[in-house]
Amino acid sequence: MDSVIPGPDGQPRCRWCAAAPEFLHYHDTEWGFPVTDELRLFEKLCLEGFQSGLSWRTILAKRENFRAAFLNFDYRRVARFDESDVKRLLLDSGIVRHRGKIEAVIHNARMAEALADRGGSLASFFWSREPDPTQLAEPQTVSASAASHALSRELKKLGWKFVGPTTVYAFMQAVGLVNDHVAGCVARAQVERARRALVLPA
Repeated sequence: MDSVIPGPDGQPRCRWCAAAPEFLHYHDTEWGFPVTDELRLFEKLCLEGFQSGLSWRTILAKRENFRAAFLNFDYRRVARFDESDVKRLLLDSGIVRHRGKIEAVIHNARMAEALADRGGSLASFFWSREPDPTQLAEPQTVSASAASHALSRELKKLGWKFVGPTTVYAFMQAVGLVNDHVAGCVARAQVERARRALVLPA
């Protein structure tokens, strides 16, 4: 059971949540719990893209700044950003100032808008790609999966950027498309109950 550690309440948790003080709350209340809200789905995919090459702690610490900079990740509003917005964001020390990633968020906002207009919602799109849990690898032993490779290819075919299989797998973990809390973690059963109770928006 070296993949779990005791939390402050004595209950076992995934070992990674002890790596930084702010990780415990994120682990217990967000990571793996199913997300259907359109803006939060878009936010999480964008933030996983920003995290590429960096630590998640860096992104989590800047999350409120990202939300302010990208209008709470309202993709229909971000889709209207232009070069002046890119220049403004490159001067914003509260976020990760990477031109390619900033431009990808704006581009992907337009892709999200087009996808939602065609298919009804981002939630219906992503949750219809939920992988069969019996086909998943052991939790936390891989950084990508067959399902994340497939979803990455599909998104790229639709025109999305910064959506490689590792980024997509981290997104799937974060929004509950997979439950990668390790066996024995107190949150694993909580996430599974939330997944079983999930009702997708019409």
